[in-house]
Amino acid sequence: MPPLLADTALIFGRYARQTLRSRPALIFGMVQPLLFLVFFGPLLTDLPLGGQAGSWQTIVPGILVQLGLFSASFTGIGLILERRTGVIERMRVTPVSRLALLMGRVLKDVALLLVQSLLLVCVAVVLGLRAPVPGVAIGFVFVGVLTVSLASLSYALAMRVASPQGFAPVINSITMPAMLLSGILLPMSLGPRWLDIASHFVPFRYLVDGVRAAFAGEYGDGKIALAALVASALAVVAVTLGARLFRQAGA
Repeated sequence: MPPLLADTALIFGRYARQTLRSRPALIFGMVQPLLFLVFFGPLLTDLPLGGQAGSWQTIVPGILVQLGLFSASFTGIGLILERRTGVIERMRVTPVSRLALLMGRVLKDVALLLVQSLLLVCVAVVLGLRAPVPGVAIGFVFVGVLTVSLASLSYALAMRVASPQGFAPVINSITMPAMLLSGILLPMSLGPRWLDIASHFVPFRYLVDGVRAAFAGEYGDGKIALAALVASALAVVAVTLGARLFRQAGA
């Protein structure tokens, strides 16, 4: 096995075991998306949300992207705490690849998000979601790629700020407008024309549209292809920038 892959697997295993030992964090990490699903979703089931798909096929993809958006964006807080306790300093004296230190963490976040997404979809099926299995799988791929992008940037930012108090306002100022303008809660086509136009400058809008098209089984209308293009470009830019900042910060 190449050294980079071996180092990445080593870091992934360390943080995966650490996550599995934090059972309260695993449980409460699902509370917010499940609350949206159980308490917010039924309010919209009888409303015309646009398109031929059912309401759950519109609501659930948005919640999945929301899960990836917020969970991945705040992963850097754990890295700040590791810096404070000297964990990062001890890792720096090892021969482990600096890129592996980033990607091992990121892949752990992807695995966790995919497990949470699977649980979310299972609950949604009980509530009334009907979606093709290939479409759900495509949606999971998009959520995974989104997590890679945002977690990479989150860890890079965490190496630049000194405390969670400096980290959280930056993340909130980005994620909240992104959530409102991406159509996560409701399709942006339902809003005023100017708001719909503004949302096209937010890359997450295309991911939400792509996941919704996949859940509806609409594979040929171009939304999935456009979402794949945007997600891939975002991941390449984010990982490249994240890795560069990670190395410059001395991780």
